[in-house]
Amino acid sequence: MTNTSADAGPSSEFTFELVTCRWAEREWPPDGPRADAALVARQVGTRKRRWDTLVVEADAAGLRERDRLGSEELDSDLLHVVRHAPAEWAWYRDGLPHPGYPWRYVREAVHRAAARGVVETRRRGNRIELRRVAPYPDWVSRIVAIENKPDLDASAARALAAQIQYDVDCGLLDEVWVATRATDDAVPAVLLEEFPVEAGVLALDPASGTMEVLWHPSRLSSSGEDSADRRRVIAERAYGRGWRSYVDTMRPDCRHFELTEVGGAFVPYCAAKGRCQTGAECAGSCTAFEPEPPGWRTRGWPIEGGPGKGVRRVLARRRDRVRERERERE
Repeated sequence: MTNTSADAGPSSEFTFELVTCRWAEREWPPDGPRADAALVARQVGTRKRRWDTLVVEADAAGLRERDRLGSEELDSDLLHVVRHAPAEWAWYRDGLPHPGYPWRYVREAVHRAAARGVVETRRRGNRIELRRVAPYPDWVSRIVAIENKPDLDASAARALAAQIQYDVDCGLLDEVWVATRATDDAVPAVLLEEFPVEAGVLALDPASGTMEVLWHPSRLSSSGEDSADRRRVIAERAYGRGWRSYVDTMRPDCRHFELTEVGGAFVPYCAAKGRCQTGAECAGSCTAFEPEPPGWRTRGWPIEGGPGKGVRRVLARRRDRVRERERERE
């Protein structure tokens, strides 16, 4: 299941992104000791912007409280219900503030929340009453975005500058970084000049998984309840998805799908192509796709259910181990 070929090096922005996520999981923050827990996710964002790598710094005690509400993300509708659910039984229209949209959608969210076990409900006559299971904690300390551009030349820097400026100005992030591939040459000043001075720059060696700070970022600020609500939604998406969720959009049930270690990260490797594939390549439309032979799914441990299921279990176990470590951080 795991390929360790010397030819399995980082050949795409996708692989570079996964190595960045693993580096952040191990080494965050890049400029000092870690004070808070850190959760790392990829391809998380809003309607206007999706970030390559997102680091959510969290109070460890608050993270433990958040874990009481399950390991899945809470979307904006569920957050409205869970955050405002009363401590004592109340009709949901009395117990929750008006959401600004029709109550029938709130009722649907209440039922979904009850099915997830994050609130309790009961019926009194024709009314649905609810009460909270646990208070929703204030667990998020900071949200940091990292844009990954391994091959960053002057034209690429100019094209990226507007996106980085949006990240600096959007009022949702506490820090913004750009990660590029480390080289033996000094980074040309023009690359740094293209970006807002508030954005930091990192140089990653994807083969070793080591990072160097080329430019330190400024601390950004966010204010207003709208920003606070949107930050909670972003943090919830990061909490529920993590960065190993790449396997959910790929085809680990293909007989050619393997994992290989690059820069300390398990990344997908295609035996048919003889290299690390991209997320877009690894789909049912791939001409090299071949389903796992049925016999592979009956061999028992450690690949019971087939190698594809084994890949998912390996990644899930690693995610759980990291989450447990961060929960116990003091």
